[in-house]
Amino acid sequence: MFALKQYESSDDNSNSEDENLSEEKEQEDTEKSELLTKSIISKGLLVCSAPEVSLTGTELCQTHIDSTVKEVLHNPKFDELFTPDVGPENPFKTQQQQAAKNILSGYVEKAHISEFQFENQRRTFTSYGYALDPTIDGSVDEGKTLVGSVDAVQDNGGKTVFENTVLRPLDKRKRNRNNDPADIEGFLGPWGGYTDEKRIIKPTNEEAAALEEILAKRTKKGKQIEEKPFDEKSVLHIKDSIDYQGRSFLHPPQDVGINLKSDIPPERCFLPKAHIFTWEGHTKGISQIRWFPRSAHLLLSCSMDCRVKLWEVYKERRCIRTYYGHRQAVRDISFDNDGKRFLSAGYDRYIKLWDTETGACISRFTSRKIPYCAKFNPDNDKQHLFVAGTSDKKIICWDIRSGEITQEYDRHLGAVNTITFVDENRRFVTTSDDKSLRVWEWDIPVDMKYIADPTMHSMPAVTLSPNQKWLACQSMDNKLVIFSALNRFKMNRKKTFTGHMVAGYACGLDFSPDMSYITSGDADGKCYVWDWKTTKLYKKWKAHDGVCISTLWHPHEPSRLVTAGWDGKIKYWD
Repeated sequence: MFALKQYESSDDNSNSEDENLSEEKEQEDTEKSELLTKSIISKGLLVCSAPEVSLTGTELCQTHIDSTVKEVLHNPKFDELFTPDVGPENPFKTQQQQAAKNILSGYVEKAHISEFQFENQRRTFTSYGYALDPTIDGSVDEGKTLVGSVDAVQDNGGKTVFENTVLRPLDKRKRNRNNDPADIEGFLGPWGGYTDEKRIIKPTNEEAAALEEILAKRTKKGKQIEEKPFDEKSVLHIKDSIDYQGRSFLHPPQDVGINLKSDIPPERCFLPKAHIFTWEGHTKGISQIRWFPRSAHLLLSCSMDCRVKLWEVYKERRCIRTYYGHRQAVRDISFDNDGKRFLSAGYDRYIKLWDTETGACISRFTSRKIPYCAKFNPDNDKQHLFVAGTSDKKIICWDIRSGEITQEYDRHLGAVNTITFVDENRRFVTTSDDKSLRVWEWDIPVDMKYIADPTMHSMPAVTLSPNQKWLACQSMDNKLVIFSALNRFKMNRKKTFTGHMVAGYACGLDFSPDMSYITSGDADGKCYVWDWKTTKLYKKWKAHDGVCISTLWHPHEPSRLVTAGWDGKIKYWD
């Protein structure tokens, strides 16, 4: 606005004339300022009576921000944020008063002490009445003086409870020692145990049964009675079981217009068009059907009515023999390589080995768990071994000759549903309720490959392709998924067959012998046929009243297909 009046220094030696002049000048300036102020007020301008004065370019005052404030309502500058707190600290406050309280009486600093040492001193004090003096004063005796009962200190020599342990009689026991690694048979190492120690041996069958009885009583379930195996018998339904040359019905017929002994599949397969025959005899739903090995002139079926039946495929198509031996539904059946024997696995927890021709039950096996699938090792030199997938997540290998378990594969997390041999029978693939697929080397109880994907579902039916290259799996999300059966066992994402409904059912699937088609049953009783190369659905038709649980393509006939359903019928299509 205008410059402030400059004050002049007065001198004692200055003239009185100068004083008069200055007084006059001062009066004039005052009059001028009053006039100017009046003109500013008349124009509506405000007067700043105390203007801001800046000293050497820095501001004199800064807005103070309290350090305890949680919210700032303006945009502070850097200098304002980092200004020190206003006012001096209270010099009379002690460190404890300045710190925030963390207990009722004030503030306690953290101090480290080993948990063991604290417990050691606490127990020593409660047991003997003395402990180390906890005072910390930096003196020479710090951590050496004891407080408490002086007499007890003298009696125990100042030892803590942990130092005063007395050797118990068990601590003097002698160990069995043999640390010589060259002694292969007798080497004990750290597993020697004590000389007077009793090793716990696995209980015998009688002891196990007694233990189970005791446990059953405790849990108030009542007495658990071990079910004795059902009396096995079989009924022959045909009179001409032996032909004029003395050959049984196991011998493939040679007058049916097709060579049933050939190993070469048909050159070209065709879609079946008509229903040509129905086998009836089972009173309840069928769970599995199997061709007689190589020739497929006989068909074996097992059912929920606890029976296994053998049927003729050619000529009169009669029921040849019925095998009775299970108390509950039969889940799976499997022939050996020459078809002279077969296995049946039932919900009564028994796996039974039958003579196909005579109908005699050769032997029975049980692991006290439900077997869901059973299969012979396909190698000719291992026909005495078979594997079974059980409800307790294990795959158990039995030796038929001794009746003993020779190997257990225990890595699955759910009941084992299928076992499929691949790679010239050196390996086998298993699927389980844990939605995974595992690949095993024969006789090695650790899976060499584990396939599990968050998108995968349980796969209760698996079939190997005729060229041994692919595994077709019935997935519970209404799809057929394909895995390569060589080396990597990778899922083939491009080949997925859809359109049918199988969720909740273990519907079997099969390839045509020339690998041009793949077939599957479904929950509505329909049979589906897809093209293998294009994955296009070619045909579907109503085959059964209930679930169509299994489909099998005849290995020698180019267009013949067998389906089995929960209506207890087996149907033949051409």
